[in-house]
Amino acid sequence: MPRHAFVNGQYLPHHDAAVHIEDRGFQFADGVYEVISCIHGTLADERGHLDRLERSLKELQIAMPVTRKTLQFIMRELLRRNRLKNAAVYIQVTRGAAKRDFKFPKDAAPTLVLTTWPFNFDNGNIGKGVKAITVEDQRWARRDIKTVGLLPQSLAKQKAAVKGAFEAWMLDGKGFVTEGSSSNAFIVKGKTLRTRPATNDILKGVTRTAIAHICAEHGLKFVEKPFKPRDALKADEAFNTSATSLVTPIVSLDGKPIGNGKPGPITTALYEHYRAYVEDLKRKQYPWKA
Repeated sequence: MPRHAFVNGQYLPHHDAAVHIEDRGFQFADGVYEVISCIHGTLADERGHLDRLERSLKELQIAMPVTRKTLQFIMRELLRRNRLKNAAVYIQVTRGAAKRDFKFPKDAAPTLVLTTWPFNFDNGNIGKGVKAITVEDQRWARRDIKTVGLLPQSLAKQKAAVKGAFEAWMLDGKGFVTEGSSSNAFIVKGKTLRTRPATNDILKGVTRTAIAHICAEHGLKFVEKPFKPRDALKADEAFNTSATSLVTPIVSLDGKPIGNGKPGPITTALYEHYRAYVEDLKRKQYPWKA
């Protein structure tokens, strides 16, 4: 299968794709990114992801390297060249390449990189659920910006992997769950969903935003209120949301079962509703707002 990437205006063989050694994304993590799922040829929540990308760039004072319409064309062309219908599309924008200096360069042009890879969204996790552990949240104070500075999340995800878990739920200084290392975290009690308020403490997920709309449409209560691991262990269900995990049931936390230790009916229904929303080509996509 051919593999192509996009770097600063060029479609290149993936193994030849590269940026300058003084790119500020490489040296300072001075950049942002988005991951958009392509499911059966449809870019899931494309509008919301591009809304958030533009907001992240604005917060870091980085110019949008191309228009939204051009970026949408590039994504589709890259998927076409790679012959992919089920894939993850990775978009990264940095401040660009310049002599190493902490101050922002005056004349650097933003770097734009896109890659894609095949992804199996029907991987069985919705049917069996996954495990999670808790770890200390060691990230910076502006978690609402989707930056490429992901070392704390990587360390958390590795701790989960070592313990045979799918995800790590990160805890703030008071023991409340902020979010997963690469997802938003939810618990369910009855017909009420509970998740962390969308402040600078977390990255407000695009899938999370869609779930809030879906709850309103299907008579479920969406509550933004912090919770602790002990609340999760008393809940009926728990799940994560993200661009690639979609809606994934969490059936155990730190080795202890949540609910009956199996995916619950609310989580399963939300997954089905989200898939229907994504694959309905005639339906207007939800916007994302900070």
